[in-house]
Amino acid sequence: MEEEARVNGGLYRSTHATPDREPPAEDGVTVISVDDQIPGGDQALPPEKVPPAPGTASGDGGTTGQSAIMAIGSLVSRIIGFVRNALIGMALGSGVGDAYTSAQFLPGQIYELLLGGILSSVLIPLLVRRRKADPDGGQEFTQKLLTFAVATLGIATVLVVIAAPVITAIQASDGNTDEYKNLVTNFAYLILPIIFFTGLSALIGAVLNVRGHFAAPMWAPILNNIVVIATCGVFLAAFSSDGKLTPETVTPAQILLIGGGTLLGMVVQAAGLLPALRKVGFRWKFRWDPRALGLREIGSLAGWMLCYVAANQVAVFVVVRILNEVAGKGSASVLAFNNVYLLTMMAHGIIGVSVMTALLPKMSAAAADGRYAEVSADLTRGIKLVSAALAPIAVVYGVLGAPISVFLFQGGNYTNDAALDTGTVLTVSAFAVLPLSISYLCTYAFYSLQGNKTVALINLPVVAVRIGAYFLLAAVLSESLSAAGMTAANAVSYVISAVISLAVLRRRIGRLNLGSVAVSLIKVAVAAAVAAALGVLVVSLLPGSGEPDGRVEALVQLIAGGAVILVAYLGAALALRVSEVSQVVGMVRRKLGR
Repeated sequence: MEEEARVNGGLYRSTHATPDREPPAEDGVTVISVDDQIPGGDQALPPEKVPPAPGTASGDGGTTGQSAIMAIGSLVSRIIGFVRNALIGMALGSGVGDAYTSAQFLPGQIYELLLGGILSSVLIPLLVRRRKADPDGGQEFTQKLLTFAVATLGIATVLVVIAAPVITAIQASDGNTDEYKNLVTNFAYLILPIIFFTGLSALIGAVLNVRGHFAAPMWAPILNNIVVIATCGVFLAAFSSDGKLTPETVTPAQILLIGGGTLLGMVVQAAGLLPALRKVGFRWKFRWDPRALGLREIGSLAGWMLCYVAANQVAVFVVVRILNEVAGKGSASVLAFNNVYLLTMMAHGIIGVSVMTALLPKMSAAAADGRYAEVSADLTRGIKLVSAALAPIAVVYGVLGAPISVFLFQGGNYTNDAALDTGTVLTVSAFAVLPLSISYLCTYAFYSLQGNKTVALINLPVVAVRIGAYFLLAAVLSESLSAAGMTAANAVSYVISAVISLAVLRRRIGRLNLGSVAVSLIKVAVAAAVAAALGVLVVSLLPGSGEPDGRVEALVQLIAGGAVILVAYLGAALALRVSEVSQVVGMVRRKLGR
């Protein structure tokens, strides 16, 4: 399910768990990662976290250093984010964890509608232009914009918190018990204020980005994660002897601790950015002058992005409501779905976003000059590279879904059965990894062509198919497979998004050389199939036979199965002459030779 983005401490990969922001690229172009997070930490925004459009930043040298800081920060943030999510599952278990995760989706959904969609596509480019054009470097305009945005966010957050019972009632399923519904509402009271601090954090990050400072927005979410991890540690220590948690047995003190700790994490993240503002010379002064902001122009520019965001949030609403139907019934539900989404986005973030960050400046420059053949060549190259790099990860997820889930998530109140159910969902997600990144590559190609409207229009039928698939699969699958079915629906929608996007791009920029792409994909698929077959064979001979009973068995399966899959894939890909794999292997050999 989209975007996404992420949440750090919750349901989303994305909230603020780990906003992956990239440093200034060529020609001063700033690319904000499509992985940007949303409230809560590591939440999984149903995919398609709105891919930010490029803006221009001031910033000269130091790109290499910034890139290194960002890469390290991204890796550390993702690792800590997984620790956070694993501890949340251990502390709360699947039933209470589903309620917590449902409440965590809400700040992300509402924030995206209020600000998230237009921040990167409209406000950042606007701040960039004013910084260049205004005699004071855009200082006064930025102060006015922040004043208006913070005041608006504050009022909206208060209203949303007051309306929490209504919002959670709409999201809840008729099959949920009253205790479960009340638990979601109680979590929502504590977690919904995250909307304000998420917006504040994002606005400060935008100001810093425009002024060429990228490290603080990258590292601040780590503070969020650390706070939530500490909260979970206190929870496990204080309530470890209370037995298995359920919506009926969870106490007000437990709700207050975990919900309050989640909110505190976001507060700390926002506060952690304030010193960086002083460092770049920006002084935040209250200036109330909405008329000077050109709100009508901002609204017109934001229209198509809001259309994009709104469609995605409808899909998020639907999937959470469907999964709430099985929450608390011993089946993989919202928490498992979110954990798997985080793993999917991790693969996309490490490989897909890296490729997109490298290609977008080149494609944008070529598109601006009308050199569409170069745009086509870069897109083709990107699809081949992403496919070759992500294929073994997809195989690992498909073959080793159960041991991965047991190793990462089992413990405390998160039982072995719950972890194995999560593994089933992860196995299905293997078929979503490649289509997700390819569809995003196409989206970035449209951004290079200034095609925001086209992206929004393509997204409408894609979301319609996704929602239709949600309802269809929910109707035909058993409750135990609901989360896996929702993941499969996402995968189908990514495929359709990629197909439609490639067809429209072909009309827009001409021949895409899809024949060579198809040949490369077939070779990659054959290599992946060989690796998967050998991986399944090896795992079936190990203790646990693919369904480990504890972390020791899971680790053995991961090491043995992972090694076989990687070696088999590399060997098959080299034998089939998959050029992208050969290039990477050659580069490694040259470096080792030196």
